[in-house]
Amino acid sequence: MLVLIMAGGAGTRFWPKSRERRPKQLLPIVGEGTMLQNTVQRLLPLVPAENIFVISNQVQYAGIVEQLPVLPVENIIVEPRPKNTAACIGLGAILLQQRDPNEVMVVLPADHLIDDDAVFRETLLNASKIAAEEDVLITIGIQPTYPATGYGYIQFSDSKISVGPATAYRVKTFAEKPNLDTARSFLDSGDFLWNSGIFVWRLPVIMAQLEEHLPHHYDGLREISRYLGTPEQNAIIDRVYQQIKSISIDYGVMEKAKNVVVLRGQFHWNDLGSWDEVYKLLPKDQDYNALGGNHHVLLDSNGCLIDVPGKTVAAVGLKDLMIVETEDALLLCPRSRAQEVKDLVELIKRRKLQHLL
Repeated sequence: MLVLIMAGGAGTRFWPKSRERRPKQLLPIVGEGTMLQNTVQRLLPLVPAENIFVISNQVQYAGIVEQLPVLPVENIIVEPRPKNTAACIGLGAILLQQRDPNEVMVVLPADHLIDDDAVFRETLLNASKIAAEEDVLITIGIQPTYPATGYGYIQFSDSKISVGPATAYRVKTFAEKPNLDTARSFLDSGDFLWNSGIFVWRLPVIMAQLEEHLPHHYDGLREISRYLGTPEQNAIIDRVYQQIKSISIDYGVMEKAKNVVVLRGQFHWNDLGSWDEVYKLLPKDQDYNALGGNHHVLLDSNGCLIDVPGKTVAAVGLKDLMIVETEDALLLCPRSRAQEVKDLVELIKRRKLQHLL
């Protein structure tokens, strides 16, 4: 089993703490250890360090190497520019093929919160057993616990494949983030799972699907593969990345392929997509405030997230507000608009406030 951890995201919804050089995955958002470090530690009982690869970008490279001394430095892969997950996974796949061209490949994000580590590892092991025997693309689905509108969904059928104790179900369709009524109907139907963005397949299987559904990507990857290990390698990767379209693996392959199955993950999972998700996970006081830092003094205030280290926040009449401070910035935002923090970062970019990025 070879593992590719995708760690190149900007984490803009976690501004002001998340910045270009130290984005969400390189921060201790919840608990101890950064999200990337926790992801690697979660895998190590299952996979040796030399079989774990991280793909990111040049800006974050130094931080990743610093945080992951357990990994061989050559296992840190650098993309020349962001071109979404199809390119990221494709480049990772051809590099992993140099290790073993027929091996099972696991792909997962660096910035998800997962409890029940042993169950998580058992799920990956079961998925790898199916992938080793069947020419399928496996995605891990999570049993919904509430009608979430911030997650994608996977609808599965009764048709299934089993290898030993591992069972996966044929995927009917993928659904994008729904509105609340649709999410409730998904939950009530019983045949929808949350899409975790975790994939398992053999390397030849994903390459065949890239060739069929994203031939331009595939041709670029084949060109890169011819120059791997040569002085021209990085220049060729850069040239291919300039030419290929930015598209996700979900749109480009998973929603088109006929051989997609879903294996149910029984572990607790959260993609931590915003500060509001962090609020939901943190302990609260009697007024449902999640308070970090010093002893804050709140009067007639409830439902707030306050992360202001080194200061006491005194407030009156706050409702469902997020307050997050760093040395050079202060974020004030209603929790209901937490997703719009990424739009705020875009505004900061347009105003050329580079020191805040």
